[in-house]
Amino acid sequence: MSNSYTLIKGSVPLLISMPHNGEEIPADIAKVMTAKGREVADTDWHMERLYAFAKELGAYILMPKYNRYVIDLNRDPDGVDLYPGANNTELCPTTAFDLSPLYQAGCAPSAEQIAARVADYWQPYHQALSSTMQAIKAEFGQAVLLEAHSIRSHVPRFFQGQLPDFNFGNADGKSCAPELMAALADLDYAPYTMVCNGRFKGGYITRAFGQPNNNFHAIQLELSQHTYMNEQAMTYNESLALQVQPKLAALVNTLINFTAINTISQNATE
Repeated sequence: MSNSYTLIKGSVPLLISMPHNGEEIPADIAKVMTAKGREVADTDWHMERLYAFAKELGAYILMPKYNRYVIDLNRDPDGVDLYPGANNTELCPTTAFDLSPLYQAGCAPSAEQIAARVADYWQPYHQALSSTMQAIKAEFGQAVLLEAHSIRSHVPRFFQGQLPDFNFGNADGKSCAPELMAALADLDYAPYTMVCNGRFKGGYITRAFGQPNNNFHAIQLELSQHTYMNEQAMTYNESLALQVQPKLAALVNTLINFTAINTISQNATE
């Protein structure tokens, strides 16, 4: 266990990772950031509260303490762009989603500082991901990872117009069994909109941990924040959340039940 993340152990073969919901910034980093940076406006807000039901369903839940502005846990530690040719945020972001600077002039993190953040924050989180997925597979024969994210409904830097409400990504079919994505696509999302492998195809974690041939299935959900938040105020909207949570519960139950169904199917073909 590390002081840079929280792992809630579960009892079913599903791990929910929330790599962008951490809100804290270490004091030595905060003092060289801009006021905008210290606001951590691009956080995946209130995810633990929104997914509180998943703990009751027995899911494992992994959450970082520190904000994505410190280091983005969903990026390649070597700094490789997630979407080549598109506008990407860095491993250690220097600008907010609205392109405003996160650091005071001359204070952006150096290569040495970035390496230290990888060691202090990125590596422990990914080790927790790996060991938890391995433990789940050892117990259940398969492991499912849900990368739970959220984002404002309008972010011109990354997409035009309004984002669909439910944005699933499975690395264009590479990170999970096709039957799993088909099961999620068959769910009733009305009155919300849903797309798979649209603007968001799954980040580094989904791509790295999704190995369906080895019984590791990973899928990312980028949920539009207007489904459960007052976006401008960055506050939780209980009324909105209560409407979207049944849809989230249905998909979480689908992920939990998939391993049992898939195991039966595999045994039948052996």
